[in-house]
Amino acid sequence: MTMGNGAFMTCSALYFTQVVGLSPARLGIGLSIAGLVGLLAGVPLGHLADRRGPRGTAAALIALNGVAAAGYLFVGSFVQFLLVACAFVVLERGGRAALQATLAAVLRGTELVRTRAYLRSVNNAGIALGALCAGFAIQLGSDTAFRVVLVADALSFLVSALLLMTLPPTAAAPAPAAGEPRLAVLRDRPFALVTLVSVVLSLYAVLLEIVLPLWIVRHTTAPAWIVTVLFLINTVCVVAFQVRVAKGVDDLPSAVTAFRRSGAVLLLCCLLFAVSSTGSPLVSGLLLVAGGAVHVYGEMVLSAAAWVVSYELAPPDKQGQYQGFFFTGYAASMMIAPVLLTSLLVEYGTPGWLILGAAFLLASAAMGPAVRWAARTRAHYFGSPSLPSTSLKGAS
Repeated sequence: MTMGNGAFMTCSALYFTQVVGLSPARLGIGLSIAGLVGLLAGVPLGHLADRRGPRGTAAALIALNGVAAAGYLFVGSFVQFLLVACAFVVLERGGRAALQATLAAVLRGTELVRTRAYLRSVNNAGIALGALCAGFAIQLGSDTAFRVVLVADALSFLVSALLLMTLPPTAAAPAPAAGEPRLAVLRDRPFALVTLVSVVLSLYAVLLEIVLPLWIVRHTTAPAWIVTVLFLINTVCVVAFQVRVAKGVDDLPSAVTAFRRSGAVLLLCCLLFAVSSTGSPLVSGLLLVAGGAVHVYGEMVLSAAAWVVSYELAPPDKQGQYQGFFFTGYAASMMIAPVLLTSLLVEYGTPGWLILGAAFLLASAAMGPAVRWAARTRAHYFGSPSLPSTSLKGAS
């Protein structure tokens, strides 16, 4: 599925503008509207996964996501594009929540975090290979080549849904007790705070794809091709080291420690990127490479910590809606980050990097109190006054 997504993401803008005939402005508007609609989908579809069983729900949503991907083949107007894009994003958000709930249901102990780390490594490799394959379609430039990519992407969803059904069956959660809200996560203020802090930390994710290319061209003397080097470093490191970096981050205390470490590491990468605006092309390039290496390490540590808190702080029978809520925070961060960070970093330069680095450090420090507050409120779920008794480290 990730290979198909990587191929489609690489050439989707060209397909919609050159084949469908949308203007870049309309394409951007449509994707923004779809993104906003998608923010509303994660929690209710995650709740559906809890109530109907996460494995079957995830498989159904992923298969329907493939149907939506195939729907792009028949788009001929902006309205049609908007409808298909909204359906695609809604199903993608719901499928992601249901899939994470499935993993929580079938895996135990350190296997859960290790599996998430392994999947992230595989996902990055798949996206990279997909992007490489899309390069051939872009080189050919024909309508047929772009449509072949779309068909392959749609089929990858269907294959993933079939593979998901080979996992052990998962039971549906019981109906909420009388007086208990159906979407309990929406009233969980401690978890909302944890999610909000993670939104700040998630700003790292757009640095490589959006901010750094503009920064390198406008503020440094480094050659423009250094952007490719940074992408290569990021992809190779995640594929090779994500599982190793995640090792030992397996309960709430270790996750809080990892959050603090990631904040300090991301501050360091901001400092390296800031000073890359000075010096010769060689010095600037070396500083950017060093910053990219530090950035990807912080990214891997932060990812492992986020997996732990999102699973550990979710009631066992509500994993779907809690995973949906947590990822909604990440999705919201990805929507606001491009405008926010290009203004802060590209326009204001070094002071902007210092502000962002300080924000990472402060948010990582705030995660500890936020997680401890959330853990204290979960005694009625886990039977512990401070931390869940089912911490990943101690689970069987």
